[in-house]
Amino acid sequence: MFIQRALISLTLGPLALYLIYLGGLFYFLPIAVILGLATAEYVQLTRKVGWQTSLPILIPAVIVLWAAAQWLNWQLSGALMAISLLWIMAYALWLYERNRSATVLADWGAMVAGFVLLGWIGGHFFRLRGLEEMAWQWTMLVMLSTWITDSAAYLVGKFLTGRLFGRHQLVPRLSPNKTVEGYVGGIVLGTAVTVLLAIILQLPLIMALAIGLFVSVVSPLGDLGISLLKRQAGAKDSGHLFPGHGGALDRIDSLVWSVTMAYYFIVLVA
Repeated sequence: MFIQRALISLTLGPLALYLIYLGGLFYFLPIAVILGLATAEYVQLTRKVGWQTSLPILIPAVIVLWAAAQWLNWQLSGALMAISLLWIMAYALWLYERNRSATVLADWGAMVAGFVLLGWIGGHFFRLRGLEEMAWQWTMLVMLSTWITDSAAYLVGKFLTGRLFGRHQLVPRLSPNKTVEGYVGGIVLGTAVTVLLAIILQLPLIMALAIGLFVSVVSPLGDLGISLLKRQAGAKDSGHLFPGHGGALDRIDSLVWSVTMAYYFIVLVA
């Protein structure tokens, strides 16, 4: 499992960084594909729970927000978001009127949650890369910071702290393999490497330090949120797209929140 994870990371990691550097459609299309696959996995998980979510309804709604985040201003994006929410509500009303579901309110809530997470929050992948200054550098920094935090937490929790400090489960019901030691190790190493990357990318060190610390502390919550859904659905992974890594949703569950929080921090503080 560890070898599979390492091979996937070493293969796809450099490619992802190159696409971030290129930007434009070279960046938009691969990210849109990953988000689309994650949306399909989200629908599958919610249907395993017993909710009547619909991929044909959800996919157009989230694609509209990705395109808006890439090419339109905030006002038009807000209008499209309202229209998409109305579209989802119409689907819920149709389910009830046709007596297609006994859990219409839960169906509606699951659709809105997927739309917000994968459409609006997910759209910040494109907003971050669309910053007016240092766009590819900030995007690269945030993604690398999240990946390194996740990898450091995995390595520290699995290999380095067991004999020295023991293993203390962080959230045993949601994710039995996550440890307190791994979480702390992820914060320390993730933040340190983020600062080092900021020096290489010539980004402001204080802002990079703040982003690295914030990302490493908060991003695991995204992973745990999807873990909750997977537990309810009785699934170990959201999919099998990446051997050793799970599905597309497993790969972006933390990252989607990191890029969103970093985007607002950069816009408001820089």
